[in-house]
Amino acid sequence: MPPSLSHVRHPITAYLAEHPDERPALSGLLNSLDADADPTSRSTLPGHITCSAVVIDRARRVLHVRHNASGLLLPPGGHIEASDTSLLAAALREVEEETGLPASSLALTPEFRDRPIDIGVHAIDARPSKAEPAHRHYDVCFVFTLADDAPAPVLQTEEVTEAVWLSFGEVHSPTLRATLARSGLDGAIAPVNASAVVHDGRGHYLVHLRDANKPEIWQPGAWSLLGGGREPQDATLLDTVRRELREEAGLEIADLRPYAVEHAIGTEGMIVPIQVFTGRWAGDPSALRLTEGVMLAWLDPGRLPFLTMAASTRELLQRHAAEHSVPAPRLTASPGTDALAAPSGTVPHIVGVHLYLERDGQVLLGRRHPDSAYAGGSWHALAGHCEAESATACLVREAYEEAGLVIDREDLELVHTVHLADRPGEGAAGRPPRIQLFFRARRWEGDPELREPDKCLAWQWWNPKDLPEPIVPYTRAAIEGVRAGRTYTETGWTL
Repeated sequence: MPPSLSHVRHPITAYLAEHPDERPALSGLLNSLDADADPTSRSTLPGHITCSAVVIDRARRVLHVRHNASGLLLPPGGHIEASDTSLLAAALREVEEETGLPASSLALTPEFRDRPIDIGVHAIDARPSKAEPAHRHYDVCFVFTLADDAPAPVLQTEEVTEAVWLSFGEVHSPTLRATLARSGLDGAIAPVNASAVVHDGRGHYLVHLRDANKPEIWQPGAWSLLGGGREPQDATLLDTVRRELREEAGLEIADLRPYAVEHAIGTEGMIVPIQVFTGRWAGDPSALRLTEGVMLAWLDPGRLPFLTMAASTRELLQRHAAEHSVPAPRLTASPGTDALAAPSGTVPHIVGVHLYLERDGQVLLGRRHPDSAYAGGSWHALAGHCEAESATACLVREAYEEAGLVIDREDLELVHTVHLADRPGEGAAGRPPRIQLFFRARRWEGDPELREPDKCLAWQWWNPKDLPEPIVPYTRAAIEGVRAGRTYTETGWTL
């Protein structure tokens, strides 16, 4: 069956809520909906709906194909068929039929999700050979980002020829071109859902059994994490996961931290990037108010291979369990010294991680509290010392704890390393030297907040050519190194 009227009304209503000035241009379509006509049928006149897919790659280009019928370069699209359950499904089918790109190579964007990015009104000339009078197409366009490993387009030559990638400014539709120009879309796949790895700190994980009798839901009959999709009222994905925990299980967890981004396959066959948070809770699942699914339970990681569960979720939990089952290294002082014990002839090095965050050509620095044990009153990058964790996991944790920034480890790249001995005797008999790692975040969510006022008094963006004083010397050296394309600096060494 074609999409129901409710499935048609929903995206159009959502679009008009954002573009009320376009209501007069869409009056013919709205009249069809009010009259309970089927606007998805090509026999509905004087106008009916078509659907298009605006596919964006990492170079901020839009895929166009030349349609044989019109000779025009347009995004993949066409009429709705009886097998399409929604307008979104029609757009996905059209892009696969015309270009060979499957839904599993596409993802919705956080900015638009399943809301149309554009509804174009196109006058179609009469076609006497097909007994079609002149009419209008109301072309509902959905925007997708293309996976980096997507296959090259393979065209259905019966309908289209010549696949072309056009920049935003070259897109033919004026309204779509204007929307793309102000959208901020960059072609990167970014999370639109959020979920939580809830553990008790003793190796057990809280998982949710979904209803097997609801085939329309995501992963029916499978064990999964609590969580769901971002709603308009959610300012951040952290708000999303907190709301979902409350709504699904009446669960409140104060200390939620970003952990990873999981890529799953949704009900429409598309990539669904999920921002995963972690949090600790040790209560009784049977006492929770479960509003969705069948049950909540604590599970040991050893049981995961025997459960019906998405492979990506199983691997995520197994990775978390492996990372958190390793005890922190026990370093003790050598007799008569304050140096850490180490193999003969070596000196332990402390590993520090630093966030190189750049926005509009400016870098983020924090003013350290005057009472800080290190560099009190100086400007410094957001930083921390590695605990029993990887360097990127440490920086993700520190960015959230210190400034409320949500960063995925996959979006961090190492851009500079400083081997530091900044006090006399370091590297020999004094304090251990430091390996200071600076990571650039390609993407992040949130604006810097003062989450730890006892450590940082202010966050501020600075022109790297005019850095403030006083500033931690090795931070200045690292910023200058990044700007110059150097990856390594040694400072303070006398040997």
